[in-house]
Amino acid sequence: MSALWIPDQNTITSSNLQAFINRVKEVTGLPLEDYSDLYQWSIEERPAFWQRLAEFYRVQFHTQPSAPLINDSMPGAQWFPDSTLNYAEHLLQQRDNKTALVFQGENGRRRTLSYRELYQSVAAAQQGLIAAGIKKGDRIAAFMPNCPETIILMLAATALGAIWSSCSPDFGIQGVLDRFGQIEPRLLLTVDGYFYGGKTIDCMAKTPQIQQNIPSLETTVVVPFANPEPDIVQLNNAVLWTDFCQPSNESVSIVPVEFNHPLFIMYSSGTTGIPKCIVHGHGGTLLQHLKELGLHTDLKAQDTIFYFTTCGWMMWNWLVSSLALGATVVLYDGSPFYPEPATLMDMAEAEKVSIFGTSAKYIAALQKAGVKPASSHNLQHLKAILSTGSPLLHESYDYVFQEVKADVRLSSISGGTDIISCFALGCPILPVYRGELQCRGLGMDVHFVDTTGSPLTEAKGELVCQSSFPSMPVGFWNDPDGSKYHNAYFNEFAGIWAHGDYGELTRHGGVIIHGRADAVLNPGGVRIGTAEIYRQVEKVEEVLESIAVGQEWEDDTRIVLFVQLRDGVTLDDQLIRKIIQTIRSNTTPRHVPAKVLQVTDIPRTISGKIVELAVREVIHNRPVKNTDALANPDALDQFRHRQELFS
Repeated sequence: MSALWIPDQNTITSSNLQAFINRVKEVTGLPLEDYSDLYQWSIEERPAFWQRLAEFYRVQFHTQPSAPLINDSMPGAQWFPDSTLNYAEHLLQQRDNKTALVFQGENGRRRTLSYRELYQSVAAAQQGLIAAGIKKGDRIAAFMPNCPETIILMLAATALGAIWSSCSPDFGIQGVLDRFGQIEPRLLLTVDGYFYGGKTIDCMAKTPQIQQNIPSLETTVVVPFANPEPDIVQLNNAVLWTDFCQPSNESVSIVPVEFNHPLFIMYSSGTTGIPKCIVHGHGGTLLQHLKELGLHTDLKAQDTIFYFTTCGWMMWNWLVSSLALGATVVLYDGSPFYPEPATLMDMAEAEKVSIFGTSAKYIAALQKAGVKPASSHNLQHLKAILSTGSPLLHESYDYVFQEVKADVRLSSISGGTDIISCFALGCPILPVYRGELQCRGLGMDVHFVDTTGSPLTEAKGELVCQSSFPSMPVGFWNDPDGSKYHNAYFNEFAGIWAHGDYGELTRHGGVIIHGRADAVLNPGGVRIGTAEIYRQVEKVEEVLESIAVGQEWEDDTRIVLFVQLRDGVTLDDQLIRKIIQTIRSNTTPRHVPAKVLQVTDIPRTISGKIVELAVREVIHNRPVKNTDALANPDALDQFRHRQELFS
């Protein structure tokens, strides 16, 4: 297989990763020549790797660790024991006039903050927190769009050692309560409303319900977002953002905290029950993000980085950590396709974005919409495109290099909220191959294993991590004996993290993700990842998107494929034959669905991931435990009681 992109010598020698390799060689005397050598060393000598990384990025320990690692087990490993530091301190190091944040809303609003202004804003917001009595260990909940105030209060709170948790304002009331209700926040940050798809969506009706159902809330801070002067009279103990922040000449107070002191509380998707509250610590989050942004993404201070995300997705936390490297961070809030499909490309051109992050589904949708930025936009500053959320289609690789930019590093990345980072991702000194993630992450002992836990190469299996790493969760909230945490990752293979993805390791050391392990199809005992089918179906011009599930049928499992078609297209026998032939010609007869059915919408989580498990439950007439986790729960109705599924 030939590479779609190969780094030139200048790209390699000027990369942060090569500088790190050179530094490790200098300190250790090891003959490290390339990424493969560095990766192998990072696994065989994990404590030394993470220590060298902390030194390379000048992590500010207030109390030095007694060792890089003790008790190397999962769960239970103790990274950088006895040390203290603070995540927010590293994001607030720079205080000059360089642009730190650029905000763009879909309604055309644009704002910028320099690093100096960001620091001053954090200091003012922190004075408001101190006046409200917020201290180390208190929880702060944010029901917010992706705007500067969200980042400002996060930094102000975490600098004090308070614990941050956020979700986007498109969550329903029950979805908010299922999350924030578990962590008992003292303060809520929210907005009066937000914009999406050309509409103004009011949030003020939700806020009283949140207040009533979370008795721990003492203060509610409202950011005027849709209306410059929102009416907050009906809210209890509410204050407007401008009144809450107390401008002063004081500096930001930094509270040194333990390496594993809770920083963020994140949430599982919650589609199979109440969301799990996943707690991530200051030290592990900081180290992992410095590694991924600095070494794997090659983010430098002169870069402008963008990721299309909401505050309810871990990519928001990942993006914000770019401030620790002095880069300019672009925030966008609204529909990526409003007022037209090329909206984010317009923004990338205007803001001179050098690293552009998005979802695999966005790239596929851009292609379906016929957008060709290579001929319509000036993207000369763009050096990398990152994609996550689901496996990137092979055709999307072709599209990016043919129609977006020929000379760009396309890095599909894969990890999750569970680790607030990646298991496999990009690399500035490695080639890009069609359909592959470039490499396993440094320090991440990742393998694909069979049902006995034995590692596989060039064969499909379940993704596991066989050794501990710093960004493992500190634990789950309200899980005093650790049983929920243990059951989530360590039940399948003792002492080994089982992540739940299904994929394979390639001969070049790359990774292919075939889908979620719990959504794997199993007709006739043959395991098939759903992404293998999606890659073929979405080649069909008439199909916008698809979802495949296994239906229990006559003592076996058969594949049922649901397709969402372009406007005006109807699923007839001819189109069904075309879809089936496309799948059969490019895979195996086992991949061919027994049924192909049309729907007008496909259910997905708030962060945009399609939910095979929910559809599988519905077609078997079993309840879906938590539809509040879905962006469009009504879509499930199209899958219920389909007569076609009874024959």
